[in-house]
Amino acid sequence: MNKQKRFALMGAAGFVAPRHMAAIASVGGELICALDPHDAVGVLDKYFPACEFFTDSARFERFLHKCNNGDPDDRIHYLSVCSPNHLHDAHIRLGLNAGCDVICEKPLALNPANLDMIAAAEKETVHYVFPVLQLRLNPAVKELRTWIEPEAPDYQVMLNYQTPRGRWYRSSWKGDEEKSGGIITNIGVHMFDLLIDLFGTPLFAAVHSRTDDTVTGALWLKGAQVTWRLSIAPGEPRRVLRVGTADPEETRDIDLSIGFETAHNEVYAKILRAEGPELIDARPAIELCWALRKLTPDGKRVKL
Repeated sequence: MNKQKRFALMGAAGFVAPRHMAAIASVGGELICALDPHDAVGVLDKYFPACEFFTDSARFERFLHKCNNGDPDDRIHYLSVCSPNHLHDAHIRLGLNAGCDVICEKPLALNPANLDMIAAAEKETVHYVFPVLQLRLNPAVKELRTWIEPEAPDYQVMLNYQTPRGRWYRSSWKGDEEKSGGIITNIGVHMFDLLIDLFGTPLFAAVHSRTDDTVTGALWLKGAQVTWRLSIAPGEPRRVLRVGTADPEETRDIDLSIGFETAHNEVYAKILRAEGPELIDARPAIELCWALRKLTPDGKRVKL
């Protein structure tokens, strides 16, 4: 039996952190320490009440180095990164340099240049980064994957992802494009990763419209033509991926709002079995989001 894995976590007060805590518990891991500038982290008591907690990043980093440069039994194997998007690449490199492998929420970085820096840090430290690509593990997506034929004619795909957000969103880091990457990255990177994984390399793209709460466009992948809409506008949530062919009878609708609750558990289990995705798997969606954010919303098709 493998020795129990020991974890650290950055961003303990964030929205997604409890899913990481639950996932660590589900694989029999132990959360040794956590960091967040905000101290509203009572959720730790549900999973790891003995976890050391820091609000100061310098003290947290020193603690990691102390654990990984002392008694081997004190070693922290993984750092889980759940901090705001613009901090991901710096926090990943912090973990690598402290001697940890890193599990990180999407996006690993907001632009390809920072992704290159992470790749260099991986090579230098001989530690690894594992992106959380949980939508790929959605049960409905797994079923869809068996239906898609690699040699079939181009699929016609429609993505309508509306996930309403209140006024707090624009006042938080998520509403600051410099920190979140805007709707295209903060919301879209999950969807674009899935589309690329299902239908192959992005070839062309267009952005049709862009407002404060909604972005629409088109995407030409190796195996599909996609029209997409991403929105945080008020209204009924709608998270539908429709995949069709030239035959109108051959259409599948996938509800992407189902299956989120335990997806992180499976992500962690696969990582610990050395079956998890690697940095190279996250790159195409990050590069696509970076390109889309720079496009003028005029509907013109641009080669990627």
